[in-house]
Amino acid sequence: MPPPDPIELLAPARREILDRAVALLADYSPVPGALGDLPQVTVPAADIVSACVACRDDDALDCRMLLCLACVDYEERFELVYFLQSLAREQSLVVKTEVPYDSPALPSVSVVWPAADWYEREAHDLFGVAFEDHPDLSPLLLYPEFDGYPGRRSYDFYEYREF
Repeated sequence: MPPPDPIELLAPARREILDRAVALLADYSPVPGALGDLPQVTVPAADIVSACVACRDDDALDCRMLLCLACVDYEERFELVYFLQSLAREQSLVVKTEVPYDSPALPSVSVVWPAADWYEREAHDLFGVAFEDHPDLSPLLLYPEFDGYPGRRSYDFYEYREF
């Protein structure tokens, strides 16, 4: 028996959020999904700023807050995961996008949510993801001369041991 479709497991209210997001982002070829019990849409990296602005400015979604931005290393690609929140409506939405491993770059959403600034700097430090039009991608966690990207699965830790 195949596992159930994650979208079908969403609560009705969260399914409505997903349906609204898919309709709102129709111009960006959204791929609907679910991240656990959260509605999720995946859009192309080139459209991430426009999609985020649409989610923020839409009265039904009202995603005025960026809770978190995470970078996930799948070795052949990076996935950027944006956790959005509407405080007024007490609802969440996850927006995802992918960038290639060999040239990880996408537009910055720091113009949409200033909170993205440090999240993007962290992803740049640890994974080498370049955020175009970011105001300051100087190192946040690592020193400027640090060599490599320690968040990547391919990073060699040279027999690192915890004490």
